[in-house]
Amino acid sequence: MEEKKLDKSSLIGMALITVLLVWMMSGNMFSDKKDDKTKETTTTETVAKTPIDQLAATAQNDTLAHEQLKNELGLFAYGATLPSVANAKDVEVDNGVLKIVFSNKGGYIKEATVNNQKRISSTNDDLVKIIANNNSKLDLKIATKDNRVLNTKDMLFEPTVTKEGENTVVSMKLKTSETAYLEYRYVLKPDDYMLDLSIKSVGLSSVLNTANPAELTWQLKATRNEKSNTYENRYAEIVYEYDGGKDDYLNPAKTTTEEAKEVTYVAFKQHLFTSVLLTDTAIKTAKLSQQNLVKEENDDAYLKDFEAVLPLEYKGGELTYNMNLYMGPTDYNVLNKYDRNLDEIVPLGWGIFGWLNKLIIIPLFTLLTNLIPHGIAIVLFTIVIRLIMSPIQYKSYVSQAKMKVIRPEVNEINEKYSKDPMKKQQETMKLYNKAGVNPMAGCIPMFIQLPVFYALFSFFPSAFDLRQKAFLWADDLSSYDSVFTLPFKIPFYGNHVALFPILAALATFVYMKMTTGDQAAMTPQQEGMPDMSKLMKVMIYISPIMMLFFFNNYASGLSLYYFISNLITIGIMYVIKNKIVTEDKVKTIIETNKSKEKPKSKFQQKMQQMMDQAQQQQNAQKKK
Repeated sequence: MEEKKLDKSSLIGMALITVLLVWMMSGNMFSDKKDDKTKETTTTETVAKTPIDQLAATAQNDTLAHEQLKNELGLFAYGATLPSVANAKDVEVDNGVLKIVFSNKGGYIKEATVNNQKRISSTNDDLVKIIANNNSKLDLKIATKDNRVLNTKDMLFEPTVTKEGENTVVSMKLKTSETAYLEYRYVLKPDDYMLDLSIKSVGLSSVLNTANPAELTWQLKATRNEKSNTYENRYAEIVYEYDGGKDDYLNPAKTTTEEAKEVTYVAFKQHLFTSVLLTDTAIKTAKLSQQNLVKEENDDAYLKDFEAVLPLEYKGGELTYNMNLYMGPTDYNVLNKYDRNLDEIVPLGWGIFGWLNKLIIIPLFTLLTNLIPHGIAIVLFTIVIRLIMSPIQYKSYVSQAKMKVIRPEVNEINEKYSKDPMKKQQETMKLYNKAGVNPMAGCIPMFIQLPVFYALFSFFPSAFDLRQKAFLWADDLSSYDSVFTLPFKIPFYGNHVALFPILAALATFVYMKMTTGDQAAMTPQQEGMPDMSKLMKVMIYISPIMMLFFFNNYASGLSLYYFISNLITIGIMYVIKNKIVTEDKVKTIIETNKSKEKPKSKFQQKMQQMMDQAQQQQNAQKKK
């Protein structure tokens, strides 16, 4: 019989069929295995992730649930099965300024509402809630001697509420027996934003593994409370005290993590509201982190995710930590009353700027706002500040006016000795001395005003008293005063038009127009140097535009201050220039000074001696 040979087509067909069969078989096999693994994983996860509160609810009548609780919690399963725990409800306490809801699961604060403070707008019905919608946790990680690692945020506490005089005491106990427990003890005083918080263990030295510290993790996702979330987020940051009273902060513009030594408080600041955890026993090494969560303007989600990890040391096999928890306004006057260095949470500027705010500006502004509405208080406050600074402004202008009058003579000297810089400087100094002109006299008053300028720039955005206070068209002096919303967004400006920054920019333009000529006269053209008069003329237009963009998203109270300040300054300058120090009077003063023989000061004598020596050396070199 003739043997049949396989042609090429048959071989290809058989190969395809073989591949298809293998794929189908392997696919089914892998599919089965995958399903088995998925089922196995799902079953395992379901068992592992069964909530403790659900197990506790059925543990008394369900042996399997009771055993599972023991496997999960060890000796702490005792407390979870108590009727007072399994059937416990949330505890709500209102002390007048705060309404706080405590959860028996985790034993921490579930909700914290600041009474009488509206969220975003004064017309809003929602109150400010520092803690709400599961945005905060206080979790203590503990290790037991039977090799368990437990997180208290997942465990059930026994809540009790008692009274100590006018104070309300909320106790949350995590029990292993009637006499052995871990306790969070909260004490709320009437009309006080500060709570006492103690964390202690009793009779647990034989239960807990104390070889390593317990780890307390305090976490908060800061929620939006103000009109502009990007502006609010600019001031949202972690501030902490360490090393016996020093303070520092995490850069609010960054997502960052830092370690700090000997920490005595940690503050999660949300611009105008703050949560602070304070401890009497310093934390040896704390890990602090913040993550920026703002994506765009008017995003109603969270601002930042704050977290502090604080190791708690055991003493004698037990935990004993006395702490405090502040939840309330970032108000300097309120925080300063506690005498715990909490006023450093308010960003009032460093060094002299902070002292100016604390010793002068805040007391004066507080006095005014106790007597009159806040908008009018800003106007009156500005008038007082400008009147105090007017003598400095007067001296500055007189110096500028003198320099302007002798400018032609200075130009003559520059032309005459253009090829001899040393001689030119000598003759210029002689002219200044003879005319009684100090070229630095106009600059010094300007430098004196700078600390006040920067102090006020720090004060207004941090002034809690301005929150949701209306004035004219501005409904909130702590935020921008929008009078028109744009259908698009301008980079660095925003999608709204604020009126006070426009007025402040216009007033700045007028003031600079009035004074630029006098300032330019104080800085004669120097050889090889740029013409400052031209630069100043350009700045007349650039400075107001920069102010317009910069302040459009800032607190309207700050823009109102600069607007009124510039208006007053323009008025004072007009009176000085046209009524008090006219050009004729300045010329008379200079001519009188020239006719007098004025003794040189020691400084002037020394400067003259140095220039004469330099001139002699220069002449000696020319002879060679």
